Amino acid sequence: MPAEGQMCPAASGAAESERASSEEPMTALQAYNLKMLSEQARELDAFDRALTKAEASRRINALKAKLWLAGEPPHTA
Repeated sequence: MPAEGQMCPAASGAAESERASSEEPMTALQAYNLKMLSEQARELDAFDRALTKAEASRRINALKAKLWLAGEPPHTA
């Protein structure tokens, strides 16, 4: 068991893997999805070819949420 404040080797390896993948450029599929969603949401600035996988994923999720909310009827009290 690791000492207090230390991560076990498997956890630190997972953290390094996540950090490495979050710094990789977005995939072609992410670029396609982000481009389509940004056009549908009329937020063309959301698309940027230089995004990382992590940032592309965040923007895709945000645009999906925006489009989903836009499709909902207005809330009335």
